[in-house]
Order: sequence, then C-alpha cells, then structure tokens
Amino acid sequence: MTNDVVNENEIASLGASLRPIEQKLLKQGNKPGLSRIWFQGEEPYFDVFLELDNDEIIWFQFTLRGKTLSWDRKKPGWQTGITNEFNINDVSFYAASKTIDNDHKIDGEFINLVKLILQTRTEETIFAKALELFN
Repeated sequence: MTNDVVNENEIASLGASLRPIEQKLLKQGNKPGLSRIWFQGEEPYFDVFLELDNDEIIWFQFTLRGKTLSWDRKKPGWQTGITNEFNINDVSFYAASKTIDNDHKIDGEFINLVKLILQTRTEETIFAKALELFN
C-alpha cells in the first residue's frame, strides 16, 4: 500500500466488503471459551482475524494490500509489518502461507487507516470491541 491515499468512499467500500468466514472452516482452540473469528474483504489479501477468550479480544490481526497490523494481549502496543503476499513464488500461492516481516518503526498512517475502516462497522459488536483496542 506504500502510503497510497485512500479516500472516504474507498474506506467505506472496504469496510462494507468484510464478510465473516464460516466458523467451521476455522480451527478453534481447545480451551473452553476460546474462539476465532475471520472476516474476509472483497479485495485479495484483505482480512481481519480475531481470537477471543470469553468474548474478550486477546489477539487481532488486520491485513490489507501487503500490510498488516496486529495486537496481542500478551504484548503491549501495536505491531505493523509487511506480508509476502505480493511476492510471486511457489509458496505465496497458498493462502495459509502468509509470512509477516515486522516494521522497525510503527506505521502510524496504516494504524489510522485500519481504525477508519473499522469505524465503518461500529454497529457490530465485534468491530466496536476491536476499536476499543485503539484507546
């Protein structure tokens, strides 16, 4: 995404395109109360993953256009990075093969974009909870 300017209409369109992936397709944790939620956007390489423990988010990852933002309850703060999804090689053709290289400096612009996209879905509890992570 390298600092592309994303306009308000595109932000709204990205937010509206997120659709939940059926739960039975996700490997769920063995611990009672642990669940995973996956939303996939219309664009390739656009998804949101959340892991919850009794409805509390314990892990969050947002990926869009080769960039990623993640949060883990066990580690303070945000982590931004880039994915290998735009690298053309044998492994990158498999959806589950995404790797992430963390940024040395947090990408504040991408964090703000993620927040703006999530704000388009505040009427849904899970997105409202995800937005609370930014406080």
